[in-house]
Amino acid sequence: MEFLVLGPLEIRRDGRDRQVTGRLRRVLLGVLLARANRVVPVDVLTGALWGDRFDVRAGQRLHLHIHRLRDVLGEPDRLSFGPDGYQLRVLPGEVDADRFETLVGEGAELAGGDPRGAVDVLRRALALWRGAPFAEMDVPLLDDWRHRLSERLLVAYEALYEAELACGAGAAVIGELTGLVREHPLRERLHALLMVALYRSGRQSEALAAYREVRNRLVEELGLEPGRELRELERCMLAGEPVAVGGVARPQVVAPAQLPGDVPGFVGREAELAELDALLSGGGTAPVVVAGTAGVGKTALVVRWAHRAREAFPDGQLYVDLRGYGPDHPMEPEDALAGFLRALGLEGSAIPQDVGERAARFRTLVDGRRLMVVLDNARSVEQVRPLLPGSANCAVVVTSRDALAGLVAREGAHRLGLDRLPVGEARELLGEVLGDRVAAEPAAAETLIERCARLPLALRIAAELARSQPARGLADLAGELADQQEALDLLDIDGDPFTAVRAVFSWSYRRLEETAARVFRLLGVHPGHDTDAYAVAALAGAGLRATRRVLDVLARAHLVDRTSGGRYQQHDLLRAYAAELAASTDGAGEREAALDRLRDYYLSTVAAAMDVVAPHESFRRPKAPAWDGDAPSLHAHDHGLRWLDAERANLLETTRHSGPEFTIDAGQTIWRYLDIGGYTDELITVCTRGLRAAEVNGDLLGEAFSRTRLGLALNRIGRDIEAAIEHLRRALAIYERAGEAELQATVLNNLGIVYGRRGELAQAADQFKRALELNGPTGPWTLRRSALVNTSHCLKGLGRFEEALSHVRDALELCEKNGDETNESNALIAIAELCLITGRDDQAREHAGRGLALARKTGFRGVESDCLRLLGTLSRRDGDHGAALRHHDEALTIARAVGATETVVESLNELAATHAAAGHPARSLRLHGEAMEVAEKAGRRRALADTHAGIAAVRAALGEHDTARGHWRRALDLYEALGLPQAADMRTRLGASETTRN
Repeated sequence: MEFLVLGPLEIRRDGRDRQVTGRLRRVLLGVLLARANRVVPVDVLTGALWGDRFDVRAGQRLHLHIHRLRDVLGEPDRLSFGPDGYQLRVLPGEVDADRFETLVGEGAELAGGDPRGAVDVLRRALALWRGAPFAEMDVPLLDDWRHRLSERLLVAYEALYEAELACGAGAAVIGELTGLVREHPLRERLHALLMVALYRSGRQSEALAAYREVRNRLVEELGLEPGRELRELERCMLAGEPVAVGGVARPQVVAPAQLPGDVPGFVGREAELAELDALLSGGGTAPVVVAGTAGVGKTALVVRWAHRAREAFPDGQLYVDLRGYGPDHPMEPEDALAGFLRALGLEGSAIPQDVGERAARFRTLVDGRRLMVVLDNARSVEQVRPLLPGSANCAVVVTSRDALAGLVAREGAHRLGLDRLPVGEARELLGEVLGDRVAAEPAAAETLIERCARLPLALRIAAELARSQPARGLADLAGELADQQEALDLLDIDGDPFTAVRAVFSWSYRRLEETAARVFRLLGVHPGHDTDAYAVAALAGAGLRATRRVLDVLARAHLVDRTSGGRYQQHDLLRAYAAELAASTDGAGEREAALDRLRDYYLSTVAAAMDVVAPHESFRRPKAPAWDGDAPSLHAHDHGLRWLDAERANLLETTRHSGPEFTIDAGQTIWRYLDIGGYTDELITVCTRGLRAAEVNGDLLGEAFSRTRLGLALNRIGRDIEAAIEHLRRALAIYERAGEAELQATVLNNLGIVYGRRGELAQAADQFKRALELNGPTGPWTLRRSALVNTSHCLKGLGRFEEALSHVRDALELCEKNGDETNESNALIAIAELCLITGRDDQAREHAGRGLALARKTGFRGVESDCLRLLGTLSRRDGDHGAALRHHDEALTIARAVGATETVVESLNELAATHAAAGHPARSLRLHGEAMEVAEKAGRRRALADTHAGIAAVRAALGEHDTARGHWRRALDLYEALGLPQAADMRTRLGASETTRN
């Protein structure tokens, strides 16, 4: 039997369609299908059929229509009656709307890797539609379902045309998209797809006209500018850039590809490359250590090999410069692991804090994957050891000036000693740059090679200098180099190899025009590892165009290297030399003035970036210094975010080397970016530095700010919660003494969050209440919105559902009024959860669906996980265990990536409950066990109580009543200690269990 609702309501039996005649019978069947496999109370059915009109015969009339509907069904036992109402039994796949949802889900899964397959599946899904569902039925229960189906239809169309465009079918879909846009003129994604189709068909002017048309409509009808997706498409089209299918795509985890660019002009080293091939190309071997002196070409060799061998490692390549010997602080292994974990798809807040835990998570993520791991410029075995994967499929190559004997002894690493270039290969390297001049003056070339100690770094710089002076003979140049230093054979002496190449650096540096020489020196002053032209211009106090010309001169001289994304960095020997020159040439006042300009540039540009990344919080940030120099244009969210990502490490290093004022202002400006990006390490670092700086300066408000953010960061990672509370309490005391009511409210809100996550809901609710009172009706709406949502969560946990619903609806209204789509999704899922608890499943499904769409649009992955989890629970209630498992699996995957402890525990418990319902108790208990481990480790007592309750339910269903009672008692103890209403339910279950036993 099939039930067809995607058009006129019909029943199909034995391949024959049977229309359901009579409006009342269609309504009756529709309501029963909307709640298939669930008991529908009689009053719900009579209300749907006849409204609120009182009729003493309503029950009899309903029974008559039930009887006639059974005749239409042809299987009377399909529609049963019990003490609580009627239930229609529907098997999986019998409703065309369910098949439609399944096909749309399959199409979405195929879209990333097989867009042609996605097109086929999605067109099959759309072919199920025969018209408008439940036409001419004005029934609220059916209205909800109809609206949800109509929304899913549009989502399916959008997915279809996105896949079509990915297949290159631009012109072919313009007509269909034009019709859809005409039917749904305010649907921005459809407009975006039409713009892409036009643009890719060579119709740029029409694509831009389509943008202007939708913009005018949105402004006139809604008073709103187009969203980020449409604005970014217009920008790309105006700039003549490629455009993404469907605009801004959802982030996807891809195989990392972190290798630096291949080395241009690489020569020789064939024996070493062959040895690396033999040792590493197949994976499954011990690490290889490429050891040799500074400037000998270790990185160039390994990068060249890695590019040649990358096809053997289809799961990606990880690369990190450990900065073991540069003027910077060597990179800590926990920081390198954080970068690897992010590259492997783990979001910042999910990254453990302990270096051992990070290493374990890294080994887990790479297990079974064929990855290449390049650990460049390592200083010690201790720096390398935590970064070694446990998988036999991974190849690891390490470069270091040290032999890393401990790695050889303990991990069985192979050591490849890299000596200076053989004379023939050194001659070939010179010939790559100087051509026939090497053959014309062979003796002079040999002298130059020896003067450069056959080091590739020195040879490249010397060759470039010679190339820039074509009128001079090589013998003359080699003699000049000899005057700088009698011999470079000092390289063979145990000591600093930097002295051996100083002559070559000096020889090249002295040829620079003063402007270029000054910029070279200033690169040694910059506190970061790499930089861009804007920052260099700020250091130099020069214009961007002139700075880029100078950087080009330095790049041609091999005194600086260009990297991807228009950035620049120096070999660590060159950077140390530049810093030494700056210290000896430029006065301390001049160096500090350059750094002051850099700090002003950074603060000004960070503020501009935050204005587009977190515009609703601009009023809370310190005033940025005036900056009249060149700066990047950061008018779009993505631009600001990309700039912050690129400069994050430099900004943190600048706070390390700056005075209190900069450190405090930088922390107060950038903290929200670090918070939402999950860069918890960096957030704790910058707030700790800000706290110390504020204490040095006697800046009480700065101290309170840093303590507030530190408290939140420590609470989020579940580490040292008592310290988190102490930070917040001390911040609150400072704001109270200062009479800062608004800031007091902020801290109270944050304290409430900490108490709530510990399960102390009454205490949390009290903090939120005080925050709302202090904020008042004229305080920032963002704080009111946050406190309202948080209060709602507490009231829900305390069983005060209607109060909770009232609070979160007020928050939703604030979000809608202020265009805050990110937090609108958060409010929607809060409403959905309350609807679920109170038995309003249709409303729960509607709000969760809207919340999911907004969460995906805005990238709010935590809310995306919550929405999927709730939709999975609804599917489980409906008896659709397959859909429930899919939703819960996806929710758990996202929760683990995001790393919020409560989200992970809730997702594990819901997935466990679904497996239990689907008849998989062993799998259910394993998931509950994992949830218990996470909750116990983070000190989340409420989540731990829920987990014990879940385990008890599974054990009881298995007949293991003694074990079940033990878990119910532990849950009861926790609920009672926290003062939560769930304690009553635990007592009831324990009482019933005891009665059964007796």
